[in-house]
Amino acid sequence: MRNKIRFFLVMCCFVGFYADVLGQVPNKNYDEKLAKELHADDYGMKTYVLAILKTGPEKGLSKAKQDSVFLGHMANIGKLVADGKLVVAGPLGKNDKNYRGIFILDVSTIPEAEQLVHTDPAVQSRLLDVELYIWYGSAALKETLKIHSKIEKRSH
Repeated sequence: MRNKIRFFLVMCCFVGFYADVLGQVPNKNYDEKLAKELHADDYGMKTYVLAILKTGPEKGLSKAKQDSVFLGHMANIGKLVADGKLVVAGPLGKNDKNYRGIFILDVSTIPEAEQLVHTDPAVQSRLLDVELYIWYGSAALKETLKIHSKIEKRSH
């Protein structure tokens, strides 16, 4: 009886493995060089950090100071893009959570992301707070920046 159970378990493992191998269809468009360049895994994905920017606790800055801080915020966004560390940024619509915008950072750890977001004058001045999360998405996301530069009529 023991040998029958063992044989049955071995056969289940073998059938499961074989079904998994047969179920995978190779991608005819696969570009190994590009996948390596973008640090893609076998699924064309990679790890990023999602930063959710929200209203911070600082409420006492003058309008002129706030404007100056947000000019620095926009300049910092440009620097992070130029450095290849920021792949997506944008504001969010009004919401009841005081979320203001997002960043998707091309780093794989929260500590790396913390270093980057703390270069932002709006975070430094506490006009914005940040929540950071590991996010798994398409490794091709970074390529959208190349396309975006071709479709924006005005740059910031």
